[in-house]
Amino acid sequence: MNSAWPLIPSVIALVAAVAAVILVGVRLARTADELADRTGMGEALAGALFLGGVTSLPGIVASATGALQGDAAFALANPVGGVAVQSVWLAIADLAYRRSNLEHAAASLENILQALVLIALLSLPVVAFATPDLSIGWVHPVTFLIPVLYLYGLRVVKRSREQPSWLPEKTGDTVEDQPDEPTDTPVRVLWMRLAAQAVIIGVTGWVIGRAGLGLVAATGWPSSVTGFTITTIISSLPELVTLLAAVKIGALTLGVGNIIGGNVFDTLLISVSDVFYLDGPIYAEAGPSSLVLLGGTLLITAILAAGLLVRDRKGVGFEGVGLPATYIGTVVLAVIVA
Repeated sequence: MNSAWPLIPSVIALVAAVAAVILVGVRLARTADELADRTGMGEALAGALFLGGVTSLPGIVASATGALQGDAAFALANPVGGVAVQSVWLAIADLAYRRSNLEHAAASLENILQALVLIALLSLPVVAFATPDLSIGWVHPVTFLIPVLYLYGLRVVKRSREQPSWLPEKTGDTVEDQPDEPTDTPVRVLWMRLAAQAVIIGVTGWVIGRAGLGLVAATGWPSSVTGFTITTIISSLPELVTLLAAVKIGALTLGVGNIIGGNVFDTLLISVSDVFYLDGPIYAEAGPSSLVLLGGTLLITAILAAGLLVRDRKGVGFEGVGLPATYIGTVVLAVIVA
């Protein structure tokens, strides 16, 4: 196990990571928006795959880093915290989008289905926490089930776009997914640009993971809470930046799809954490605070799904208040338990 970074270098590294993800995030939103149009994939699915996947890279690397360093609570809190804080980003974006409630304007069947798939995926680790002694090698069986359900969920979302059996009611505030005028940039160049941005984001994730562990070692702050808050907020900044950038250019479905799709993708990080944690199933070592964080994140996701269905018309809806309130309450309870 490598020694933890000292406090000051860790803080400097986190500040540098913030700057990096903000600079890359704005460009990433525009690249993904154009790829969504040029490939015919649509904003919701492109937000899930392109933005959701790439902006989740810091969380992937941070989770794997924590697991390899032997900190189960930190490694597991990163993906769970990513889902929670990225949902809170929607409440912030609601304040930036003044025309109407963001969940109302960006309503789509794909985004609602992704929220429901997310609830299903988050329920699997609850089963793992209740059966910590089950294992295949050093990995819990649930770890292998998570990516299977994830891929099936993507298939359902894709099918719903091609053959929708339910559609949200269109109102004067609904913003539909309409392709923009294509630029002269070749699609090959767009893919290369996306790959380069992904590399930068991935390296930033390694820095965030090591710096976060340095903060834990230097301050004595609980690993689970640190992973759920500080490092997760920083590693999730690409989602916030790209969400605000998408809202600014009018790609609302892409922006919301980025958040929900990124959240669905982040559940794969739970599997990554378990695989890279070599001392046995990670759920057996993560502690009760991790289960509190998981339960709070399930509630946050349910509130978000309800917001997409109820579709408050104007201003910040009940989800705009419920999401940050539940997040804060979850953190407070986790600190008490830890």
